[in-house]
Amino acid sequence: MTLIGKDNKKKPGGAPEGNNNNKKGKKPFNVKLFWRRTALIIYDIISIFLSSFLAILVRYNFNYDAIPYYFINPIRNLLPVTILITLAIFYFFHMYHSLWAYAGEQELQNLVIACVLSGIVDGLLLQIYRSEEKQPVPQSYYFLYIFFLIAFEFASRFSYRFLRSQKHKRENRSNNTAVMVIGAGEAANIIIKEIIGSHFSTMVIRCVIDDDKAKWGRYIQGIKIVGGRDKIVECAELYDIDEIIVAMPSIPRSQMKDILALCSKTGCKVRTLPGMYQLVNGEVSVSKLRDVEVDDLLGREPVKVDIDSIIGYVQNKVVLVTGGGGSIGSELCRQIASHHPKQLIIVDIYENNAYDIQQELKITHPELNLVVLIASVRNTNRMNWIFSHYKPDIVYHAAAHKHVPLMEDSPCEAIKNNVFGTLKTARAAADNGTKVFVMISTDKAVNPTNIMGASKRICEMIIQTMDRHYPDTKFVAVRFGNVLGSNGSVIPLFRKQIAAGGPVTVTDPNIIRYFMTIPEAVSLVLQAGAYAKGGEIFVLDMGEPVKILDLAENLIRLSGYRVGEDIEIKFTGLRPGEKLYEEMLMKEEGMKETANKQIHIGRPIEINEPQFLHDLEELKTAAENEDQHIRDYVKKIVPTFVTPEERLKEQEKEREKEKTIKSRKL
Repeated sequence: MTLIGKDNKKKPGGAPEGNNNNKKGKKPFNVKLFWRRTALIIYDIISIFLSSFLAILVRYNFNYDAIPYYFINPIRNLLPVTILITLAIFYFFHMYHSLWAYAGEQELQNLVIACVLSGIVDGLLLQIYRSEEKQPVPQSYYFLYIFFLIAFEFASRFSYRFLRSQKHKRENRSNNTAVMVIGAGEAANIIIKEIIGSHFSTMVIRCVIDDDKAKWGRYIQGIKIVGGRDKIVECAELYDIDEIIVAMPSIPRSQMKDILALCSKTGCKVRTLPGMYQLVNGEVSVSKLRDVEVDDLLGREPVKVDIDSIIGYVQNKVVLVTGGGGSIGSELCRQIASHHPKQLIIVDIYENNAYDIQQELKITHPELNLVVLIASVRNTNRMNWIFSHYKPDIVYHAAAHKHVPLMEDSPCEAIKNNVFGTLKTARAAADNGTKVFVMISTDKAVNPTNIMGASKRICEMIIQTMDRHYPDTKFVAVRFGNVLGSNGSVIPLFRKQIAAGGPVTVTDPNIIRYFMTIPEAVSLVLQAGAYAKGGEIFVLDMGEPVKILDLAENLIRLSGYRVGEDIEIKFTGLRPGEKLYEEMLMKEEGMKETANKQIHIGRPIEINEPQFLHDLEELKTAAENEDQHIRDYVKKIVPTFVTPEERLKEQEKEREKEKTIKSRKL
């Protein structure tokens, strides 16, 4: 087999080109290495000689004439044998093969053991070869010999590393990055050790912060622990810090949020470790450091789910995921694949996304019975064929148009895809024996101000209606807020804008949102399916909402920039269909807890079913005919939907109120 880029053609003589100096496959002679080892051997011979005579000289207070001949003669006569045996011991313990520039604990251990063995051998030889007076060499000689030999060997082997480290510090003094490390545990110790020992790092650690008062004033790898988190801002200025490393992988999210809030006041770039598992797996290193993620700022612990109930629910089942290539759909596929389904069927209209998740799962789960199909949920015949052919037990319906501004410009497409795509998929599932159908909804379905949210509210109504008509299939919906890192999320946009030097665009200074991570959202969806009895709308307790302006400012500061100076924030105004805050539940729904206190169930709203089905037919006709008054049909089905016209009227009323208040004050 030939390798691309390699020319393995042979010359007439038979030897490969470019290998004339190594015809028999032997390693080329390394002159530099030969002289280096020779120098070490000569040094060791001198060290053994000096150790032997210094040991006896110290015993007699450096008075050579006072040393009896019956002590000095055995030592001198056995010295050649001692040297040869010691060199052999050194060779056995890799004293001539180790890379002493990177010497560590193992090399030090080998050095000490080799020197102790040399002392033992020397002692045994001296006991055997005594003078005619039979006077033994003083016992102090053996300990002193070992001590001096270790000292000489340590000086030769570890001096290069010390000098190299000092040279590295001098070279980087002019262009270094001043670093503060938060945390003085095992993870911090590994990070600090790597930074100090690296020849290529330009980071210089100036101080360490830790809340443990017992550690204050002490040192870790020679770096002083200067105090607790209350000293972060003060020490950042005192030590002229450029970057902060948070090396506490096991810290709770709530504490991480508090620490990052303090770090954001320093104007320093902040990096952290991914998580505790990195420490457990021995993967803590500078290369594992990452920029602060938004979920670090949320201040809440990840949603916990009952993994056993999920495994029992999905295991050995045929599971189908629509929109399986999207951000939520692909994570659903990943987690389902790890719970050993009988078969996983991925359905998506976008072939690139479908291909990506297919290739990923083939690598991570080669045993998985995986089917990937290109199909549109709007195609009735295609969906009916898929369901009749594969007979899925569980369906996760994640396929939908989700971008609010885009759907405002193409409202009929939102209705065709979201509403009637859901209806066609749900009917196909019910007609073919699906046991559980889980529809992915959104908090934008609550009192919607955009066509996307209104379409999702209609989907929830469809699901509840289907559940009443098909008792053999449990139809449920799962509602959650914004997902960090999903396609169209504001966070990747902020990061790109910061990397480009700004400005960072925020629609309104008062806009707030609920956030959760993609794995959290998917865990909720999976467990909701396990809890399903039929007709429920599951809602995640997502904690406190986050102000988008605060999020943008923290990301800028924690990236090492100053808000308004290095990176500006520009307010662009609310986009079409966007509102200042999202609600998780409609007022009429109320809320009921499940076994997982972070998952709630909204009480179904009573629907005039005949009227709903009639309005649905009208909506279908209007969407297919590209009726520009499509929002009026939506409003008829979802009375809480606020149309753009109504929104403008409300805004005008608000302005009039503000003018009235101002005039009264004047």
